Amino acid sequence: MKMSLQGPFSKSFPSVMITEEIHSRLAVFKPEYVDVYDDSASHAGHTGSAAGGGHYDLTIVSAQFAGKNTLARHRMVMALFADLIPHPIHALSIKKTLTPDEL
Repeated sequence: MKMSLQGPFSKSFPSVMITEEIHSRLAVFKPEYVDVYDDSASHAGHTGSAAGGGHYDLTIVSAQFAGKNTLARHRMVMALFADLIPHPIHALSIKKTLTPDEL
């Protein structure tokens, strides 16, 4: 179930809630491993950060990526977050989308 994150967001919007929401949405992939890193502090002063959007790095391992190329995997992931971009997520950097066999 998607969390309701509609409406205006400010700098004070808790990034821990966003991180939890990212984890929650990725559960549809039944991941063996997920790492979500809030990199917002590294982007302080950046236009998106000033507007209240966070920067997140993501690595996920799921058998559901088997047989799909990198672009297809990234599209699968990004489709889960379209309603959160550009606020409260300004940038979602997908570092790796792997299958368990690719570890």
